[in-house]
Amino acid sequence: MKLEVVAIMVIGLFIIAFAFISSSGVYEWSGADSQAEEVVSELTGDSYQPWFKPIWEPPSGEIESLFFSLQAAIGGLIIGYFFGYYRKDRAT
Repeated sequence: MKLEVVAIMVIGLFIIAFAFISSSGVYEWSGADSQAEEVVSELTGDSYQPWFKPIWEPPSGEIESLFFSLQAAIGGLIIGYFFGYYRKDRAT
């Protein structure tokens, strides 16, 4: 099978999955932290008290998402730089 056919099949699979998920009507995007907090509070009967409180909380969820994506982008740049550096080193 040619690479183009495989790429088209993968893109088609993503489009089908996106259409299925977006048509379900469930648009709740929550992170793992909030899901874990819900599970812990269910298991302890709402008696759990966190050990630490955050020093600063972002004013909105959009700002929090911005910081998370910025952190991911910086990490990706650092990892990409070192992969490129070592690949160049190995090539010479």
